[in-house]
Amino acid sequence: MSVVTNTTTIGAIEAPSRRNTELALLAFAVVIPVFAYLNVGLAIDGKVPAGMLGYGLGLALLAGVAHLVVRKWAPYADPLLLPLATLLNGMGLVLIWRLDQSPRLIAKSIRDFGSFSPDAPKQMLYSAIGIAMFVGVLLLLKDHRVLQRYTYISMATALVLLLLPLVPGLGSPVYGAKIWINVAGFSIQPGEFAKIVLAVFFSGYLMVKRDALALASRRFMGLYLPRGRDLGPILTIWAVSLLILIFENDLGTSLLFFGMFVIMLYVATERTSWIVMGLLMSIAGAVGVASFAGHVQARVDAWADPFSCADKIAACDQMADVLMSFGSGGILGTGLGQGNSDLIGFAANSDFIFATVGEELGLTGVMVFLLFYGLIVERGIRTALAARDPFGKLLAMGLSGAFALQIFVVAGGVMGLIPLTGMTMPFLAYGGSSVIANWALIGILIRISDTARRPAPAPAPSPDAEMTQVVRP
Repeated sequence: MSVVTNTTTIGAIEAPSRRNTELALLAFAVVIPVFAYLNVGLAIDGKVPAGMLGYGLGLALLAGVAHLVVRKWAPYADPLLLPLATLLNGMGLVLIWRLDQSPRLIAKSIRDFGSFSPDAPKQMLYSAIGIAMFVGVLLLLKDHRVLQRYTYISMATALVLLLLPLVPGLGSPVYGAKIWINVAGFSIQPGEFAKIVLAVFFSGYLMVKRDALALASRRFMGLYLPRGRDLGPILTIWAVSLLILIFENDLGTSLLFFGMFVIMLYVATERTSWIVMGLLMSIAGAVGVASFAGHVQARVDAWADPFSCADKIAACDQMADVLMSFGSGGILGTGLGQGNSDLIGFAANSDFIFATVGEELGLTGVMVFLLFYGLIVERGIRTALAARDPFGKLLAMGLSGAFALQIFVVAGGVMGLIPLTGMTMPFLAYGGSSVIANWALIGILIRISDTARRPAPAPAPSPDAEMTQVVRP
């Protein structure tokens, strides 16, 4: 007598999607800004602000739409990226609305322009467009590897975007920097979108050329120096960065593009020499341009000693006000709605909005916001490590590096660590181009993350899958 027993075929193990975790975190990401909105209203007027319900419902609706799209079309994506971006965007709206309530800014706007138009409603509209861009990326970009086909098209597109502000009649210089264009009555900053397009180009180019760029011809002081003919890419990007700095007076964008390329070059080749050369070339270029570019020199003077030139140069006066805002904030801050960062003037809600965080939330609030930004960068790097293809690794690393560099140059400039760059804090500061471009960046990272975390399909069953065991008495 024998007994035949059959075992079932073992399939792929279903990985957790973590979408419920994302939904729970999104709830906190909406509640915290609504509570901050209430806090500002009570501090300024002593009563619940009339627009709190509309603000809360609007932010919850945008977050809900984004979550449903991720749940449907990117179910295995990282669960932290969307809540972190939503929280920062929501807090940015609160800070902008808080500055809109400043009697000083309202009076100055009426005196200079004859009317006052609050920026918070416009920023809410830009946030909705940013969420629409985020949804469009997830719906249209089914596989991030498709972008590799457009490597050189991306390069041409990025160059066009960078040159648009120099076109007569289209470019719009703002306080010395030529980084804006006017389209149908709207001001657009093409450089915010160019950083994403350039990341696509760098990823495709370095994936093909990384072996040649990793070769070294000689060793000098412990560093492996690249061959002369392989210096072409970094020299070209260095020259483009200098041209941007010279003709557009835009220190921040030039540092961002060159730094992003050097980071991606190091990741692709694992050669420390590229990092050292990149730092030396960026310092040499910045010093050379600052010696004859008045706009850049003014920012260097404002960084070196803002109090000595506060009555002569506007940048010095602003920087002095910013440093005093940080100083008066202390450890815990003065409280939302109870600071005086509106004294900074026109750039209080854009270039210098981080000073409001430092004054009204103190050092504690500054560290919390930097932690949130650092978590986005960390999840982006984790996505790069988990990606299964070299193009996805480089693209995720490039986007994360660009995001981290922008945080560094903005926060470092506002806090006096480096000269001011004129860039805006992602998600936090007022500006449509910035918030739309950064939501697109988050969308691409979520797409790469979904591809990296998605479980491999189970292999087709074979006749040998069923195992037969004969048990004899």
